[in-house]
Amino acid sequence: MKIILIYPYFLDQRVKTEDVSVVPIGLYYIGALLKENKYDVEIWNWHEINKTPHIIEEELKEKKPDVIGFSIVHANRWGGIDIARIAKRILPEVKVIFGGIGATFLWEHLLTYFKEIDYIVLGEGEYTFLKLIQCFDEGSYEKISEIKGIAFRKENKIIKTDNAELIHNLDTLPMPSKYFEFQHLSSSRGCPADCTFCGSPRFWGRRVRFHSPEYFVAQLEQLYSKGITFFYISDDTFTMRKERVIEICKKIIEKDLKITGFAISRVNYIDEELLYWMRKAGCIQISYGVESGSEKIRNVLNKRIKTEDIMRAFELTHKYGILARAYFIYGSPGENWETIQEIHKIKPLSIIFYILDIFPGTALYDDLKRRKKIDDDIWLSRVEDIMYFETDPQLSREMILMFGQRLRTEYYKYLPDFAMSVKLEERSDLYQSHADFLSRLAMTFSHGEYSIMETIPNREEVAKKLYVRSLSYFPNQRAYLGLGILLQKEHKYEESIEILIEGINRFPESESLGTCIGVSYMNLGRFEEALKHFLRFPKSVEALKYAATCYRLIGDVEKESAILKMLASS
Repeated sequence: MKIILIYPYFLDQRVKTEDVSVVPIGLYYIGALLKENKYDVEIWNWHEINKTPHIIEEELKEKKPDVIGFSIVHANRWGGIDIARIAKRILPEVKVIFGGIGATFLWEHLLTYFKEIDYIVLGEGEYTFLKLIQCFDEGSYEKISEIKGIAFRKENKIIKTDNAELIHNLDTLPMPSKYFEFQHLSSSRGCPADCTFCGSPRFWGRRVRFHSPEYFVAQLEQLYSKGITFFYISDDTFTMRKERVIEICKKIIEKDLKITGFAISRVNYIDEELLYWMRKAGCIQISYGVESGSEKIRNVLNKRIKTEDIMRAFELTHKYGILARAYFIYGSPGENWETIQEIHKIKPLSIIFYILDIFPGTALYDDLKRRKKIDDDIWLSRVEDIMYFETDPQLSREMILMFGQRLRTEYYKYLPDFAMSVKLEERSDLYQSHADFLSRLAMTFSHGEYSIMETIPNREEVAKKLYVRSLSYFPNQRAYLGLGILLQKEHKYEESIEILIEGINRFPESESLGTCIGVSYMNLGRFEEALKHFLRFPKSVEALKYAATCYRLIGDVEKESAILKMLASS
């Protein structure tokens, strides 16, 4: 039996795709359990397949799956429906199963209107999906109604079985890292909060279940052995159990896993000891759901955190050399010009802005149905979501656009001040981490996302100060390179060479530093000295191109030709 698990595409284009481009970890858990039970299964990340739609039919014809499972997070439900229709047209006997948070909260709607969908797995899906596959495999279709946690059609009626029990011991699940490669991991399931805009509490229940530190670190170790060194920990609140997180961090250090990663937390589950060990274990960014700078708005969203807790969490996170990023929502009930102006108190170094939207399975959606006297049929429209402001006469599209513009303008205006005001913990065992943190931050101003934003004042000056501060803690390759490039841009080539020589003495194998100093020598017309650096990297296309230019400028046509031939054959 051939099984394909698909993460389908979304309707709307994103400016940033990081939140929608990654296959949900649950699909890997299902895939691992199926493989453990000797089933032939593949996972396809088709979040952008709509850009090359001809591939859908080609791949399905080639693989001829018996079962297709779709991971639905609501906003990609139409992508799943579209692909399912194509699959049913090509392979009429294929079984189509929807699962995930989007399918769980719209199971009746989906089965009523979309005949392409045969079954829906409700809630936590690993064992439910496996039991369904086993029924198909054995031809025991009469037993399907005995499986807990599914909905399906039978004799033109929609049947929903009792809820499946949650998995009490998550460590009993096969490790997805045994069979697949991925960067997003989860060490727990569930969230104790009950925010009005989030479906997590109803999907998982507000009880949080945890993998053991041993299980989680073993997964990291397996993935690390496959060459993966950067990870996203996607728990709703990774730091909820302090001692457990510290144990995880210590195990990462003991196993000498040279990794870095991002995590998500709440501001009221953070303290200095925790942050110290997270940084030592490689954490370089923590995202916090701040949602609003206004306590009034946070209370409306049932986000029960205090402004002083937010300020403290961001200050402490930065203190230990971890970038604190804020998730920020605007366009909420009661939003006005005063409520959106309170972000400067928090001083985030990174922020993601969202307009409040409404999804099934949330308190906001329940309220919408009561207020507007609507039902799930509203989702027959080919839309991803419903913006809250579209349902509130006190808000308008123009107002929301102005709110967003004001928020971004104010944030970026003060961002340099936020960056320069960071106070770091003066512990010598953190100095190397501090240098890394400051150089990463500097790079965003000189070459990264912030470098192209005209609304941010003095970007390169801020970057230069951060690079210099980085080097005051510990030699850092990124800081040497960043300073060297900035000095080149100012035509201060001698100063650039001076700082780059210092960097090369510390990092003699660095191709980027060697290439950069070569460029500075070229700009001074010192081509022979430039060549000494470029020719140290005969496998570097960039270095060889510069070397060919040097030979041309000094009139050595033969050597220029030889290098150009090397480039042509590479």
